[in-house]
Amino acid sequence: MALSVCAAKNCLQQQGDDFLLWSPSMFQHVEAYPGDPILSLNEAFGKDTRPGKINVSIGIYFDDNGKIPMLPSVRAAEHKVVNDAGARPYLPMEGAANFRSAVQHLLFGADSAAIKEGRVVTMQTVGSSGGLKIGGDFIKRYFPQSVMLVSDPTWDNHRAVFEGCGMTVKTYPYYDSTTGGLKFEAMLEALKAADKHSIVLLHACCHNPTGVDLSKEQWQALVPVIKERELIPFMDLAYQGYGDGIDEDAFAIRLFAEQGLSFFVANSFSKSMSLYGERCGALSVVCPDAAQAVNVLGQMKATIRRNYSNPPIHGGQLVAQVLSDATLRPMWEAEVKEMRERIQLMRRKLHDVLSAKVPGRDFSYFLTQRGMFSYTGLSAEQCDRLREEFGLYLVRSGRMCIAGLNSGNVEAAANAIAAVLK
Repeated sequence: MALSVCAAKNCLQQQGDDFLLWSPSMFQHVEAYPGDPILSLNEAFGKDTRPGKINVSIGIYFDDNGKIPMLPSVRAAEHKVVNDAGARPYLPMEGAANFRSAVQHLLFGADSAAIKEGRVVTMQTVGSSGGLKIGGDFIKRYFPQSVMLVSDPTWDNHRAVFEGCGMTVKTYPYYDSTTGGLKFEAMLEALKAADKHSIVLLHACCHNPTGVDLSKEQWQALVPVIKERELIPFMDLAYQGYGDGIDEDAFAIRLFAEQGLSFFVANSFSKSMSLYGERCGALSVVCPDAAQAVNVLGQMKATIRRNYSNPPIHGGQLVAQVLSDATLRPMWEAEVKEMRERIQLMRRKLHDVLSAKVPGRDFSYFLTQRGMFSYTGLSAEQCDRLREEFGLYLVRSGRMCIAGLNSGNVEAAANAIAAVLK
């Protein structure tokens, strides 16, 4: 006869501490999660009841009305995708073929020799963060001794993701706080001294968190160093189109492919198509030849299977529809151009007000840095004061999301910054 639940419980308890299932202290060794600094700040902003509060902390593009836009090109694509929808079977582990092909042409160009030669493999991933994770797991398995080198500073989650894959993460010089620019020579020297097969995380454009990018000439100067030291670049492209343009922002990726380098690229459509919650991303790997590409694809599929098995359908099909439709593609490119130009306008207005309010101080970095983010040079204490006294929320590192500014709040934000700088 089966034991009652109570009897079974007592029986298990009597068998000793091996049965922690019944122990009231089973999880007491689990420490509290302090929270993600950016997402926690965003939650605090949501609870703030002050009417004039301004959120320039989280990396989301808001339009001039302070709203996340629904792009007309994406809305039109969604109508078509929904109208044509049929059964929803599991996608292949690597994702939908039309999505993967569209991503390859977007990143590498329609006439890319690497694509034609079969040297590029692309996986549809759960956002670009998923691409980083899949790439990190693959690297840890096949290059187990390789160290991940990230820029100083970089997006906070880069370190968390790659350390979570079991990798050792170190930094190379990048941001120059005295000029608001790039420490390129120091960066080059560090990479020249790096161990062979080190993985080098590079922001293809619109560096997060600083907004400081390499010039074309600097990207070209990087190529021989990568070849000589046999480094493996891992490119992160989350903001394509927010720098100089769709094709222009893929310059480094296309250069590396043309120069015969083998490398990884994680890219996202959260910002460029305003598809944050759909988690649309990809991971591409450029290989030395087609035979190696086949093996890499196979092992990438196995890596995905061990993580989340396969990606979702809907968001990827929106992306594929926009990128492949002769009407929607130019519409989308025009929308990205409008977003890029609005960010640039906010940079100019912020620069102009601050220059007038704090004469003698150089704010030109707001004009030279690119994309959504800018390193303001503000201290953690000044950021705290901005939040507490003025309701202006930015990350304590001093990173500001310029896309959170609009014509209705940019002057108030500039005045608040000027107040803590005086």
